[in-house]
Amino acid sequence: MTSHLSAADIRAKFDHPVIDADGHIVEVAPVYEEYISKVAGPELRDRVIEHLKNMVRQWYNVSDEERFERHIQRPAFWVHPAKNTYDLATAMLPNLMRARMDEIGIDFSIVYPTFGLLVPRIPEEDVRRAACRALNLMHAELLGDHADRMIPAAAIPMFTPEEGVEEIAYAGDELGYRVVMLQGNVRRPMLSQDGKPVPGNPVWIDSLGIDSPHDYDPLWEACVSRGIPANMHTGGMGWGTRMSHTNYVYNHIGHFAASHEGCCKALLLGGVPERFPDLTFGFLEGGVGWATTLYGDLISHWEKRNSDSIQNLNPRTIDSARFRELCDEYAAPGHRDSLERFAENVHWMFAADVEQKNGIEDEWARSGIKTDEDFAAVFSKHFFFGCEADDRAVAGAFNAKANPFNIRLNAIFSSDVGHWDVPDISGVLGEAYELVDDGLIDDADFRDFVFTNTVRLHTINKPDFFKGTVVEDAVNDFLVSESQSQAAE
Repeated sequence: MTSHLSAADIRAKFDHPVIDADGHIVEVAPVYEEYISKVAGPELRDRVIEHLKNMVRQWYNVSDEERFERHIQRPAFWVHPAKNTYDLATAMLPNLMRARMDEIGIDFSIVYPTFGLLVPRIPEEDVRRAACRALNLMHAELLGDHADRMIPAAAIPMFTPEEGVEEIAYAGDELGYRVVMLQGNVRRPMLSQDGKPVPGNPVWIDSLGIDSPHDYDPLWEACVSRGIPANMHTGGMGWGTRMSHTNYVYNHIGHFAASHEGCCKALLLGGVPERFPDLTFGFLEGGVGWATTLYGDLISHWEKRNSDSIQNLNPRTIDSARFRELCDEYAAPGHRDSLERFAENVHWMFAADVEQKNGIEDEWARSGIKTDEDFAAVFSKHFFFGCEADDRAVAGAFNAKANPFNIRLNAIFSSDVGHWDVPDISGVLGEAYELVDDGLIDDADFRDFVFTNTVRLHTINKPDFFKGTVVEDAVNDFLVSESQSQAAE
């Protein structure tokens, strides 16, 4: 058991590095304001700050009755360490974070901006783009001296693919970013027949892969051409069942998973992995439990509703004569007349004529899926799932016997340091290793969790991703070993 050991002592047990696939930096607002002014001027700076304040202020400025009537969701509150001031400062000061990395047992960290969860959602384009541009410039400069131990992710606005491509180009080509923080969905206003927003401002969720008003292929290509994985870090509070006006915990539980589940299945059904075979996708902070369920559900739906098997459900194949025989033999006497009328119109009642008129579209055609084993290939190569240290569902990802075609889903260690669900940074690695202590996974699984899966996510399309970092040699050794193993198969 390792519960009595420090994070550094636990780290010393391994012959491999520990890579944090999803750490966080907590922005110092006055510093951020300076960068907005530098990028966009004081007028846009004030508008950005006003938007950030309004994301919270709206709920506090109205009565309980109005919150209920308008369905104003309870916003997040008290979301960073406070009593543990040392950890709060660690999340805000990159120099201090670097000084503590050996203490907390992490060799290398990919750091995502906390404001990156907020500013890409700003509705006004000029404000949104200025906010993202300033955030990316700030983190590039603040973390630039620490690239051997940690690198930032660039926040990408994605209301349109064009703005996303432009920010990826700026962040990657001019600032040297290797990682992006993409939006896995976009909240779009519902429009009336005259093209104007519906009163009350209801929204629908564009999950980008299907049914989007935009073609996001240029954005995926922008990632591929730069060797950047498509890492999604988007929440799901404020839509679906996560709209309580009284309870943040209710809204928070499962919201990342809900967002990622929608994006992941839309990408697959829309054929994005098929069209971009070198692109990997990271779904961060939502765990992996939802992915094991989705993986099985997709296979089950395909087996029963692919272009061939769906014909078993075609109402025109109903044998009306046989149905009448069964009704005569088994129907309750008082219902036989009704059942006879039903039998005469059975095809119509199952919408056979409607579907025959409009045609049956193969809902899997764009996905590129040809066999049920193709799902295993997509989930094994393309999809990676960020899991926090206390996520016991990680065990299911590595339980190949429980997953169709005996695959292990790509769970990746994500510390989430700086946010409220990490009360003590120094305990993160030990909490993750409890999966081994409790017999849920073994040391080989743990190595994949904290090291090799994150390497795969970031190197499939950019083998030198970790060049210049403290883990470079270990990564190169792993890539050589994996290449040799694949060649021998």
